[in-house]
Amino acid sequence: MSKIIVFATPVFFLLIALEFAWSRRATARVPGSRAYRLSDAINSVSLGILSQVAGVLTKVLTVGIYAVVFNAVAVYPDLAFWGTWYGVLLALVFYDFCYYWLHRAGHTVALFWAAHVVHHQSQHYNLTTALRQTSSGAFFGWVFYLPMAVAGVPPMIFGIVALIDLLYQFWVHTEQVGRLGWFDRWFCSPSNHRVHHAVNDPYIDKNYGGILIVWDRIFGTFKDEDPHEKCVYGTRGLLGSWDPLWANAQVYAGLAHDSWHARSWPDKLRVWIKPPGWRPPDVAQRFPRPAFSMSQAQQRYQPPMSRAVQWFALVQFAMLLGGVAVFLWQADAAPLRHSAIWFAVLLVAQWSLGAVMQGRIGMLMALMLQSAALATATSALGLTQWHLLFKPLTMVIAIVLIAIEANKERTSGQFGSKSRFFMAAALAGSLAGDVFLMLPGLFIPGLVSFLVAHLFYVVLFKVGLQWFPHRGALAVTLGVGTAMYAFLWVGGLPPALRLPVAAYVLVIALMAAQAIGRATVLRDAPSRMVAAGAVFFMLSDSLLATNRFVSPLPMAQVWVLATYYAAQALIVGGWLARPDAPMPNAPPRTQPPQHAPGPLARP
Repeated sequence: MSKIIVFATPVFFLLIALEFAWSRRATARVPGSRAYRLSDAINSVSLGILSQVAGVLTKVLTVGIYAVVFNAVAVYPDLAFWGTWYGVLLALVFYDFCYYWLHRAGHTVALFWAAHVVHHQSQHYNLTTALRQTSSGAFFGWVFYLPMAVAGVPPMIFGIVALIDLLYQFWVHTEQVGRLGWFDRWFCSPSNHRVHHAVNDPYIDKNYGGILIVWDRIFGTFKDEDPHEKCVYGTRGLLGSWDPLWANAQVYAGLAHDSWHARSWPDKLRVWIKPPGWRPPDVAQRFPRPAFSMSQAQQRYQPPMSRAVQWFALVQFAMLLGGVAVFLWQADAAPLRHSAIWFAVLLVAQWSLGAVMQGRIGMLMALMLQSAALATATSALGLTQWHLLFKPLTMVIAIVLIAIEANKERTSGQFGSKSRFFMAAALAGSLAGDVFLMLPGLFIPGLVSFLVAHLFYVVLFKVGLQWFPHRGALAVTLGVGTAMYAFLWVGGLPPALRLPVAAYVLVIALMAAQAIGRATVLRDAPSRMVAAGAVFFMLSDSLLATNRFVSPLPMAQVWVLATYYAAQALIVGGWLARPDAPMPNAPPRTQPPQHAPGPLARP
């Protein structure tokens, strides 16, 4: 099935290109009717990509459970009828009927809305919106198709009609096709589906049909498009982000927040099964949210993007499409472990691209994160030649990034000469350590290089502050380091390495203590990022030592390198994001409290 999506993708993009060209003519005639924006289109397609890639890992839920139920309780499991053209047609109608109820639940039950909301988050309505799909729908949506398994529709036929139903719905996501007369009365059409995506009061919770709109006419959920009521798209709680992870998690996070804070145990459950937007009275009182307004919905989220960022996004997006095509082409035959690793790489690429378009990180930081993900994957999968490229490249990008940013801010006071030197020296030591550890027989030089890098980090984190300002943090990190060293000693640490490893453990514990102490003094997000990076360093080195000296860990390269690069990225990102370096004895800086975002209301 994954290969069919690969074949269909060029057709999708050809139709998108045609719609884009046609919509530009409409924009020339009617100013303000722009159908496409680059960041929104990339975000929508990226969420579709994420959905397809995640589907490779969740197919055990969508197809596996269906097959189990079919084999166990199907009433007519060997009925040849389903193999005929009219049997397939009936199965398609059957599937569309089940889809109607799943889709309806996706708008009337909060848990299902949490998955389905991804498809509605775009404030534009075009063919890229059709590709914008959830990555978590498989966890619960399979329940609605079990009647087909019980009836005896074979899994292969089920998969075929599911694909037909999905592909049909692509073309109805457009504003460039008007009313279609009799077709609108029987089938889901662009006009009918525009109503479904609108947040206007008359259009809420209408037109759930996938192929047939007659289900809505039968069950009372149909609404005709009103030429005097222009559709406004999106959701009643705007996403306001290009982050694919947050797009999939936002409503879940809001529901979890309300469930956690509800005082009544029944309310803790009702949060998940009530209609979207319902909140326990006590939670709504303690954590109020602004009411929905149409003027708010009409304000489109559009962070500014420079021309350089636009070109970067286009190139990255093209490369991402190529990578996903390769992934999907071999997904059906690849081991699940390999698919999971490449899924993580693609997720990092998508997240970093969205963060660049949103202005959260720079282009070089995105390249650093992507190179780190590739270095981790190529190590775990034994792609040695590629690993030899991406592992040192990651730290080279980090050094270039720091050098460029330091030069930009030289006159602003953000980077003092000491800070520039210590950061560059720490990254250079890490680069040397990476190179040594890749080569056989150079473990000790690698250990020494990282020891020097951590010493520079310790001094860097001290700039402008006193030594170890939080004694409790110092005690805890030293305690953890001592326990880890004892574990390695008992586990078989070679006598020749006991002294070097002891020095290493001491230095990294001091580095973490200094970083945590710095965060307790400054109390800002950048210093907390740096502290988290130092903690990840301790974790990464603990995993590396355990794997090398005590017992091999499953997928050790993934855990060791993923935590190592998380540490480096957090430290570099936190240091770049920090405000002006503090003067000695400067008072602690604080930020206003950040309230947890709530769930989106239904569209």
